[in-house]
Amino acid sequence: MSVAEKTGAEMVRTVPAGQPGPIILDLGKKKRKSIKALRNGKGKLLNEVLDAVEELRTVGTISQDAQPVVVIVREKPKTNGILPMLGV
Repeated sequence: MSVAEKTGAEMVRTVPAGQPGPIILDLGKKKRKSIKALRNGKGKLLNEVLDAVEELRTVGTISQDAQPVVVIVREKPKTNGILPMLGV
């Protein structure tokens, strides 16, 4: 179990020796619909996450036991199609 210490305005997380830290997986900018499907446990992004975790396990970067995986994905800005170009 990790220990959290609060020093001033920042939170410092220490991991005991022998325990690996979390894996951070950055997927970049994706469409809102894809992110919503990922939250619901569906879609192409979920397959990307599962493939990446499986690849990390086969390489030996992460253990076969449970280890936290943090997925970072940002929403692409919404485009309004051709209407902004027409000045409408």
